Amino acid sequence: MSSVLVVGYDPQAIPGVDAEGLRQALDQELARFGEHGIDAAMTLVVFGETAEPTLVASLTERAWDVVVVGAGIRKTEQLLPLFEQTVNLIRRHAPQAAVAFNTNGGDTLEAARRRLNAPGHPMRSNALRAAR
Repeated sequence: MSSVLVVGYDPQAIPGVDAEGLRQALDQELARFGEHGIDAAMTLVVFGETAEPTLVASLTERAWDVVVVGAGIRKTEQLLPLFEQTVNLIRRHAPQAAVAFNTNGGDTLEAARRRLNAPGHPMRSNALRAAR
């Protein structure tokens, strides 16, 4: 079974956002992975001292096939240092994982499947079977 780690920005740390509603949407997206035979987990971080240890713990929990970095981390200019830190930690602590990027919380599965289905990816045949 393919495994995917989704790294996102904690909605509780975003001022003026319906954090509960956003978290429910993220959880629903995570549930879609199971419907497609993909084992997925999510880790949410905030910019600051806790980001690195949180990411390292999640990245080293198992050998992930794909790590999806959420748009909230990538698209927010003030979070550029967190985005760079995230990519470098993935390279260091999960070098076997392909890296994917979603455009929003609702297309995370599709982002992961792009990498799982990419030519040469070791889990490609399993991902294709699970998608049928």
